[in-house]
Amino acid sequence: MARTQALMLQIATGDPRPISKQIVDAVRMKIATAELEPGDQLPSVRGLAQQLTVNPNTVAKAYAELTAEGWVESRQGLGLYVAPPRQRLSDAERSRRLDEAIQRFLHDVIALDFAPDEVQAPLHHEFLALAPRKSA
Repeated sequence: MARTQALMLQIATGDPRPISKQIVDAVRMKIATAELEPGDQLPSVRGLAQQLTVNPNTVAKAYAELTAEGWVESRQGLGLYVAPPRQRLSDAERSRRLDEAIQRFLHDVIALDFAPDEVQAPLHHEFLALAPRKSA
């Protein structure tokens, strides 16, 4: 039986994203980089809420979104577990989300007046830094 994984998440009060979205994004990243693996149990709603000092309803909302998107699965009476890998989004939706993320990134970075290669190099480096964890 899988042990409950402690979730070391950072919640930023100055972040424009709602706290539930920050939780969703952090858990997705931990799964995508294999820091959380299929079968790992997530902390209870109450446990994570106490750890993060947030309202349990906020954690429940984040967990519901992760479940709806297929990142985690609920096992009746046992809790939430990381779901086995599968393509969660259609190719068209994946492309749409990539385009949207690129646009957000460019809108944040363009005003900093970097040349394209100055932006590509650190982006490529950060992408590769995450990739080994995912393939390990």
